[in-house]
Amino acid sequence: MSERFENWEYPKIIDGKPTKYNWVVQGVDGLMLGYKTDIGSFSYINARYGVEIEDEVQLGSHCSIYSVSTIDDKKGKVCLKKKCCIGSHSTIMPGVTIGKNSIVGAHSFVKNDIPDNVVAFGVPAKVMKRMEK
Repeated sequence: MSERFENWEYPKIIDGKPTKYNWVVQGVDGLMLGYKTDIGSFSYINARYGVEIEDEVQLGSHCSIYSVSTIDDKKGKVCLKKKCCIGSHSTIMPGVTIGKNSIVGAHSFVKNDIPDNVVAFGVPAKVMKRMEK
């Protein structure tokens, strides 16, 4: 990771209130936040049914993560595995796991699991390329 994470500290997170980085969590008790994560401004995380963001994950600005959907009443823990990257303006739906080292392109809608070490994007997001380990 870059030097900007050299002095990284866990952010203060208050339910429903913007952090100093301007992202918001609802259901903060359901959030597990890893070390040296990078969550972009104006992102929204609904962790009511669990959201786990592992170490060194990057989440672009204006992203949404939902552990519950009020449209179809789906519920489930969302997991972003170590060193995955989510492009800005992407949406991740309940019950989804994004694999270790995987990249999700900007403006993607993720409704199914994404395996480790792949590039995925689209609406809905699909695996487009496997990466070397």
